Amino acid sequence: MKRFLLSMMIGATALTLISCSTVTTNQYEATALTTYTWQVKYAYDLANEPSPRFETFATASLLNRNGIKPPGAVIGPDDKGLWWPTLPPRPSVSEVEQRKKPQEQASTPEILKAVEYKLTYTVDSQQKTLPTNYEVYRQVVKAYPSNTPLQLTLGVDNNSVEKAEVAK
Repeated sequence: MKRFLLSMMIGATALTLISCSTVTTNQYEATALTTYTWQVKYAYDLANEPSPRFETFATASLLNRNGIKPPGAVIGPDDKGLWWPTLPPRPSVSEVEQRKKPQEQASTPEILKAVEYKLTYTVDSQQKTLPTNYEVYRQVVKAYPSNTPLQLTLGVDNNSVEKAEVAK
């Protein structure tokens, strides 16, 4: 059993390494979509419900580009250098009650924060936009003002950008 698990892990690691690649580019843009969303939890027993129901209400988003303060930014930069939109309107008691089913309880509205990172880059006249992470976003923010070439490490099947480093 141990040999089987070990061989599976080695195979998965090899497959991951084989299906990743690197590209170098000096044409790139990183974006971070910051979003606030009001959410309410509904359940017959809020404290012990194994699978409560969640409803979302108002949402507000703001697109950050290369770490530059975007128009409409009212909060920030935060500890990660991100700018945030104005909070969307909190749901009223009536709105929360309208979505309640008979016998259900509703939690207090909670504001959720989310960030979606993407990197757009051009190689050989082809532009691609892929999901990425905070570390890549920050590397691009630092490199962008001087247009420093970056070496990008792409994820499995080249469907994401996992790493960005100054090209050597």
